[in-house]
Amino acid sequence: MEPNLLPGTLDLLVLKTLETLGPLHGFGIARRLEQVSGDLLRMNQGTLYPALLRLGQRGWIRSIWGVSENHRRARFYSLTRAGRRQLERETRSWERFSGIVARLLAGTEL
Repeated sequence: MEPNLLPGTLDLLVLKTLETLGPLHGFGIARRLEQVSGDLLRMNQGTLYPALLRLGQRGWIRSIWGVSENHRRARFYSLTRAGRRQLERETRSWERFSGIVARLLAGTEL
């Protein structure tokens, strides 16, 4: 199952994954997102790789070629300084938004 993600959510998840685990190849990022979500979030190449390209174009991640744990050539992605700042902004924004949604669902005043 690949649930619909709110726009920008995948960017936040990828940036946080790279902050937490350090440099990873695309397959490693996808597996981590699946693992943390209890396999509820499935990443296919058509979803993940355009996001990685977009994050790189914005200067939030960088990539270098390396060798994966199964001895294959792979592109490894890492967070840039600008990416860390963006992660902080997106985290604050997500926390505000999810707090509002939680209050609305609970029927409490904003």
